[in-house]
Amino acid sequence: MVINSVFYTTQQASESPYNYVPTDLTSSVVHMGQALKYKLWWMIPTVTFAGIMEIFGWSARLWSSRNPELLMPYEMQLVGTVLAPTPLIAANFVILGRIINRFGPQFSRLVPNMYIMVFCSFDVICLVVQAVGGALAAQAVNENKVPTLGGNIMLGGIAAQLFAIVVYMGLAAEFFLRQKYNAPFRHQVIKFEQGQHSLSKKVQRMIYGMSFCTICLFIRSVYRTVELADGWSGSVIATESYFNWLDGSFVTAAIYTLNVVHPGIYLKQDATIHTSQPNGDEFIQTYTF
Repeated sequence: MVINSVFYTTQQASESPYNYVPTDLTSSVVHMGQALKYKLWWMIPTVTFAGIMEIFGWSARLWSSRNPELLMPYEMQLVGTVLAPTPLIAANFVILGRIINRFGPQFSRLVPNMYIMVFCSFDVICLVVQAVGGALAAQAVNENKVPTLGGNIMLGGIAAQLFAIVVYMGLAAEFFLRQKYNAPFRHQVIKFEQGQHSLSKKVQRMIYGMSFCTICLFIRSVYRTVELADGWSGSVIATESYFNWLDGSFVTAAIYTLNVVHPGIYLKQDATIHTSQPNGDEFIQTYTF
């Protein structure tokens, strides 16, 4: 069966972008090892699973490019590449909640557990919406129809996810500014609540890495939103270099960033709070993440 060329325009370019497949495989294996080593089990259904989904999507994309007459690999790459970043975003939500819990819940607009409960629940909803949209789009392609309905549902899921990332970034920025300038959002009885808390250098590097990871995922979500809003016959979806750089490259960079600044390394070993007391003495307390 020959598929309408509209759906395969992005599959006809060079094979160079498919180097992301083994790259993500390496990162995923490392993430699994890190999750087991540091006993951070939540990293398995988030970052590790995101890497597996990326491998699945890009492998299917390679298969589709070499066998454009086949429908199955096209459907697989469509669903895989759309869904993969969602659990990766959830990992950032969890990491921020852990940082807030250790270094000053009083500086956060939301209590730490709310970042997991609210944002991760919303992320799951977005995942389901995108999965439904992807399945409908794949079914439409299978029937030689334009996948407008499925694409619109996917667009809604990705747009909602983009909104969640923006809100998350705003709340994170507010927390770090309040924490830096000792401007608590609410009164909370803690042992040294009048002291000035400062994050260790290790934790600061973790925060910088997490920020870079979030920006990568934000850019990818913006691209995907524009791509689907432009339509299945638009110029954005027909330009493979956009997909390779604004989707594949940024998701890969985000996954690798969390390999380098892994929370098991940067938050467990050196999560130290320096607290200056009113009498000028400094008290140092170390937490295990």
